[in-house]
Amino acid sequence: MTKTAAVPEVSDADFGAEVLGADRPVLVEFTADWCPPCRQMAPVLGALAEEEGERLKVVQLNVDHNPATTNHYKVLSMPTFMVFRDGEPVKAMVGARPKRLLLEELSDVL
Repeated sequence: MTKTAAVPEVSDADFGAEVLGADRPVLVEFTADWCPPCRQMAPVLGALAEEEGERLKVVQLNVDHNPATTNHYKVLSMPTFMVFRDGEPVKAMVGARPKRLLLEELSDVL
């Protein structure tokens, strides 16, 4: 899977610190190596991370390598996007989407 430097990967081990304890809203992409729509989202998320990095942290979590977090949030489809604010999930979206639509959907949390 192609990773952009702007979108770090988080794991079960550091999810609490990196996502729940973040000082700004966090967009988590629950992703998998075998998921073509997830790969399509990589450049979109990279661009979003660069443009909105001051207001929004963007990370990825590989569902195959991190079952505890995946199961805790009942993620069943890839990609699933969840926005966390102050340690709580405040929004969830399923499926790949263009950057313009993703920004519209995130407008109320930014």
